[in-house]
Amino acid sequence: MILAVTGGKGGVGKTTVAYNLGRALDAVVVDADLGMADLPAARGPDLHDVLAGRADPVEAVREDGPVSILPCGRTLAGARAADPRALSTALAAVAEAYGRCVVDCPAGLGSDVGMALLAAEASVIVTTPSAVALADAVRVRVLARELDAGLAAVALNRAGEHPAADRVEQLFGAPVTTIPESAAVARATAHGVPVTSLDGRAAEPFEELGAVVQSSVRS
Repeated sequence: MILAVTGGKGGVGKTTVAYNLGRALDAVVVDADLGMADLPAARGPDLHDVLAGRADPVEAVREDGPVSILPCGRTLAGARAADPRALSTALAAVAEAYGRCVVDCPAGLGSDVGMALLAAEASVIVTTPSAVALADAVRVRVLARELDAGLAAVALNRAGEHPAADRVEQLFGAPVTTIPESAAVARATAHGVPVTSLDGRAAEPFEELGAVVQSSVRS
């Protein structure tokens, strides 16, 4: 399974959701943001190297942390050398080797997002309750539909005390998992670890999201 985690607007917590969802699904998380990598960095070959033909995608996966990741480089030269058209082949290789691959997509609606969605079997859209974030998320929903990356779930992040989950579910036509603001999630993100490492209760929304995704993809 290749699952694209996207959201349109930056700053909605997409990377945090992708990383913790990868832990919940026991998947490899691929940092596909070629220009602004945000997942924990690691030594050795990265996605820039893979997309430039300098490294094998499976060999670039790092298994020594709490979540297996294929990190992305953080240099402008590396981003320029990478060929986004090779992303689909790289993701397929990782999914074949590990079974599950969660792709942390870039923000926006650029061609790099489209390449990830084109390779994905399903998608998760991350949004906050703000009108701007929801509007951008709807645009990504349209793109995902055009590229046949079926919407498995919506993660309503920083949902607040009275989340309008029913309204968001009607808007997107997909199940919604609410993720409340959490100090534990913020601490875990700052330390580059999944929240389950610090607070099992704070990890429950991500576990729920993982179960929803698995049910949706199976159906």
